Amino acid sequence: MTIRHARPSDIERVVAIYNQTVPQRMATADLEPVTVAHRRAWFHERDPKRRPLWVAQDDDGRVLAWLSVNDFYGRAAYAATAEVGVYVAEEARGQGLGSQLLKHAIECAPKLGLTTLLAFIFAHNRPSIALFERHDFTLWGQLPGVARLDENEVDLTILGRRV
Repeated sequence: MTIRHARPSDIERVVAIYNQTVPQRMATADLEPVTVAHRRAWFHERDPKRRPLWVAQDDDGRVLAWLSVNDFYGRAAYAATAEVGVYVAEEARGQGLGSQLLKHAIECAPKLGLTTLLAFIFAHNRPSIALFERHDFTLWGQLPGVARLDENEVDLTILGRRV
């Protein structure tokens, strides 16, 4: 497996992996699949020196997972803090790709000028919470009932780690 910064040719696969999570109601607050056009601006804002979008690809060059480093709150005083999101293709889950991407992000954080990483995860998404906890993220907050997934109000867990 190779980790690299996403290229323009990866956008369709990145969106496809993201959209696999929508109907599961576990990893995203989007209730409908997103389009490539909808994500194009976000994709092109990814800066490998500041807010990268890393993909994990297999030996055949197929993107199987990705991790984005995103601004937190958008104000200057928070520049050293970033939110990370990890998405793994259904067919590749359980192979450690999310863990490898998260380890890569933690190792690269100082070069990106980051001192703090955050993850916003639905409280019922135990696999994602466990992933981040294995990488020394701890509970920094809980927002009860802030999201509505179909007929259910769900809590948002905030995990954090200093790097």
